[in-house]
Amino acid sequence: MPKPLNPFLVMLAAIILPGMGQVLNGQPTRGLAMDAFMIVLGVVTLHFAHPGAGFIASHAGGVFVYAISVMDAYKFARLRYETWNRESDSSASGIKDT
Repeated sequence: MPKPLNPFLVMLAAIILPGMGQVLNGQPTRGLAMDAFMIVLGVVTLHFAHPGAGFIASHAGGVFVYAISVMDAYKFARLRYETWNRESDSSASGIKDT
């Protein structure tokens, strides 16, 4: 198994371009789903928000999914990275997990 990307790089990619963290983690369908829900909930919130609400308040649904998407990308990248470290350490020492 090739070395996975650093979780902080994945998180940075997810912050800059929503859904890209999931793509870098090998989950492009999940990234596309996050983007779709972000757009849909942003539009729904925009239509139901008070007319005088600010940008964040009027797009709160999309902002919420964006935050969840960033955390999800980091969490999965961290899991992959730690699993890879554990496997590479055990294979280097000759110990096999049962």
